[in-house]
Amino acid sequence: MSAASVPRPQCTACLRPLSACICRWVAPTDHAVEVLVLQHPQEVHQAKGSARLLHLSLAHCRLVVGEAFAVPVWPMDDKHTLLLYPDSLQDTAPDLRVPPALPREWPQAPSRLRLVVLDGTWRKSRKMLYQSPPLQQLPRLALRNLPPSHYRIRKAHGPDQLSTLEATCYALGQLEGGAARFQPLLDAFDGFVEQLEQTGGQRNTRTDKSCSRPRVTGFI
Repeated sequence: MSAASVPRPQCTACLRPLSACICRWVAPTDHAVEVLVLQHPQEVHQAKGSARLLHLSLAHCRLVVGEAFAVPVWPMDDKHTLLLYPDSLQDTAPDLRVPPALPREWPQAPSRLRLVVLDGTWRKSRKMLYQSPPLQQLPRLALRNLPPSHYRIRKAHGPDQLSTLEATCYALGQLEGGAARFQPLLDAFDGFVEQLEQTGGQRNTRTDKSCSRPRVTGFI
């Protein structure tokens, strides 16, 4: 076995090589709305991904890896589940269901809400939606009047495209009426981005190979 193929020591928390550990940027954040991140398999070892930092920082967050979900991966309980996704699509597909409207009373009780977030490129997250009927059946939360993204390390295809972490923080602030509570996590995200800029941020955390594929959050 060559030296180049020997696995590098890995952090057990952030699952990144110890030399690229991001645990210093974890910002423990309390929140009322439960968060479920559905991560595309190709994003698991993506060095530039923000979902792992989000998962480690939020008090009530679960991360599930998968591409297609034939059945709901969230509990069938008394919580109201909604999808963080635009309320309209630029393209249509015959098998894509029109989502139900978000009931007005749901946001009145944040502790009873569960927010589903898709983590992947725009194309991958859209495919995840197409292949997952349970996701199509969820009411959607769309964000508007957003500030510019700080996700400088990846190319966005529109001014409203954010990282998964940013989109989730803004969604939680909107639903809970307390945007300031999530600012420390957004500040930590800036440090995470700066670290990646300084180290090049171009390497896949498993293979250590160059990875220049642009990515934006599954929400946008």
